[in-house]
Amino acid sequence: MINRKILIEKYLKFFKSKNHKIIPNAPLIPENDPSALFISAGMHPLVPFLLGQKHPLGKRLVSIQKCIRTTDIEEVGDNCHHTFIEMLGNWSLGDYWKKNSIKYSLEFLTEILKIPKKEIKVTCFKGDKNSPKDIESEKIWKDLGIKKIEFLGKKENWWGPVGKTGPCGPDTEIFVKNIEIWNNVFMEYFQNKEGKLEFLKQKNVDTGMGLERTLAILKGYEDNYLTEIWMPIIKKIEEISKRKYSENKEITKIMRIIADHIKASVFILAEGIVPGNSEQSYVLRRLIRRAVRYGKKLNMKNFTISIAEPIFKIFENYEELKTNKKKILEELKKEEERFSRTLEKGLNRFQKFAKDKNELSGKQCFLLYQSFGFPIEMIEEECQKQKIKISKKDFEKANKEHQKISRTATAGRFKSGLADSSESTTKLHTAAHLLLQALKIILKKNSIVQKGSNITPERLRLDFSFSRKLTKEEIEKIENLVNAQIQNSCEVIRKEMPLKEAKKQGACGIFDKKYGDKVSVYSIGNFSKEICTGPHVKNTCELGKFKIIKEESVGAGIRRIKAILE
Repeated sequence: MINRKILIEKYLKFFKSKNHKIIPNAPLIPENDPSALFISAGMHPLVPFLLGQKHPLGKRLVSIQKCIRTTDIEEVGDNCHHTFIEMLGNWSLGDYWKKNSIKYSLEFLTEILKIPKKEIKVTCFKGDKNSPKDIESEKIWKDLGIKKIEFLGKKENWWGPVGKTGPCGPDTEIFVKNIEIWNNVFMEYFQNKEGKLEFLKQKNVDTGMGLERTLAILKGYEDNYLTEIWMPIIKKIEEISKRKYSENKEITKIMRIIADHIKASVFILAEGIVPGNSEQSYVLRRLIRRAVRYGKKLNMKNFTISIAEPIFKIFENYEELKTNKKKILEELKKEEERFSRTLEKGLNRFQKFAKDKNELSGKQCFLLYQSFGFPIEMIEEECQKQKIKISKKDFEKANKEHQKISRTATAGRFKSGLADSSESTTKLHTAAHLLLQALKIILKKNSIVQKGSNITPERLRLDFSFSRKLTKEEIEKIENLVNAQIQNSCEVIRKEMPLKEAKKQGACGIFDKKYGDKVSVYSIGNFSKEICTGPHVKNTCELGKFKIIKEESVGAGIRRIKAILE
């Protein structure tokens, strides 16, 4: 009987037989990418190579990549949407094209997974004024014996770009029993700043297959949550709540949401992120608190760490879960307790609003929702108890306005696109390397490691491991040291070498586990040597003057520096 481990092994083995090299799982937090909070697809860490940079492992790659999809949070609760997913993917970087891509996909599904051809349906891009109908893919599918073929528009059968610019192209989606499980993207265009499509010099194939959906289909389930990667978590919820998953639709939905959100939270916590009020920390807080809110519907208290326990066993292949287990459970417990106190305060605020009143305004409802985490259903329940009317229409209006602002703020992260390698971003990326090395030297702590970065055309942001606030003198010394390297006109040289050799030479890397056997190493004079995918300037004299504009704490043992080039 196929399970998660066997499915992963079969996928990797199959593509290895087609001369693909296995690339390691990248961390959930994107490296040097201002456009996204989390890795949301297997292609995300490969953007420089999709744009033409040579990959150290070659032109054919395969991986299983952990992903967080925040756009699906509100969808969670049905049978197939999840916040945390594992994505099986294979890539051709300027090597094979549509014929081989489609052929490999069908061969894997029918010959390795034994799915009958008659159960497979595909969709292709129907074309528009900017790009033609994908009759090439249709012909390939027909020649391979697939009869169910449908043409759909850009919304369904076109990928990218993420943001205003970047690689994009038509895709062909594969459905089994009317559930989409695999998407083959044919990246042949680059969308420029004017929104026009230009042909890429290097055509790429980017595919993604959802492990959760594929596993459910192979086991004959319409509900993903019935597979072994979910059921131990569901069973734990049943045990604590003394309710049954299959009891009714509402209970099923609640248990799915709790299981999903706790699983995603465990993986985000494993990356060193802690609950907070901005960016990744805010998403984490939202997930934990949403799980706690739904747990209250099942009369569960202090339950998050118990429900998290099975996750460590299901995903025992992820070393970061084992290593950080104690910290993960501590943070879950703390956030649940913190939220319980917030709910108590919210209840007190509700009592003040409701005192001697016969109606709660939409503005008051939204304050309870936004500041104290009260879901509208909880507000309605409290109003019913006290026989108070509620202006739900006004609440929804205020909530829609808030969502609009949130979406605009999130969209701002994508303004440069995934593939922003503008001159200013490239300069700041090189400056970040200089900054990290300067921190190690001035703070006399060679064990300092980068804990994340975010680089836009305007500024760089570097998170690093350090336990205290930097003094004014230390900040000044760091600035001076970086500027000295700029004035020294250090040459920036890229070399490919085995990972072992890079470490032997003293190259530092942000996340060792994400690298393959062969890596790119960037040396900046004799000052800095770092494993990195780029891009960088050719000489530090191109950078201008380096200036630190802010230094702050972002969590226990993690500091953040924001800097600019003048």
